[in-house]
Amino acid sequence: MVLLTLFKPSFNMENQNDVSFSNILRAVVAAIAVLWLIKGAEIFLGWQLAHYSLYPRQAFGLWGIVFAPLLHSSFEHLFSNTLALLVLSTALFYEYPKAAKWTFPIIYLGSGICVWLFARSSFHLGASGLTHGMMFFLFLIGILRRDKPAMAISMIVFFLYGSMIWTILPTEAGISFESHLFGALIGVLCAIIFRHRDPKPPEKRYSWEQDDEDDSLDKQQY
Repeated sequence: MVLLTLFKPSFNMENQNDVSFSNILRAVVAAIAVLWLIKGAEIFLGWQLAHYSLYPRQAFGLWGIVFAPLLHSSFEHLFSNTLALLVLSTALFYEYPKAAKWTFPIIYLGSGICVWLFARSSFHLGASGLTHGMMFFLFLIGILRRDKPAMAISMIVFFLYGSMIWTILPTEAGISFESHLFGALIGVLCAIIFRHRDPKPPEKRYSWEQDDEDDSLDKQQY
């Protein structure tokens, strides 16, 4: 989060007219707090929420498309997703507010649908598919757009979460790599589709650049 704050002045200034960084941050923190309240209630109030997990190709598992990202197997599992959700969600909605309105729900629901259709027959839960989708979206869209704010965010998220690339493979038993994989694929697809949804910031022009252009025009006229 500190890195995002340092790069805040380079973010899309046009977006700042419509979206407040502090408001987005508060909304993201509130959403994450809900995840912690759900897990706390499950533990301390004895709620049985496991049956809302996603189970592929079973009718009862359809609930998990909506509810599985809100559930976590343990506080350690939730803690491992918390910072990524905070950083990636804030960056997504701040820098790409128009694209985020489509990208976030598409990753959220799309990754769950793909897991239900194609994943192993096991319970799948957690927000890792969402975090992988946002990371791959933010990384790729910076490469595609090539404007300075987008590329800055792309480098930040890759520096912080580039290791997610390896977790789309079945490297560890008990971890839903399918959620990671399908989240990443949908994030890539959204980056390609929505790369022009938000306008690029105007490029700064320096006085020496204008002087060079004037000199060039003078020489052509001469």
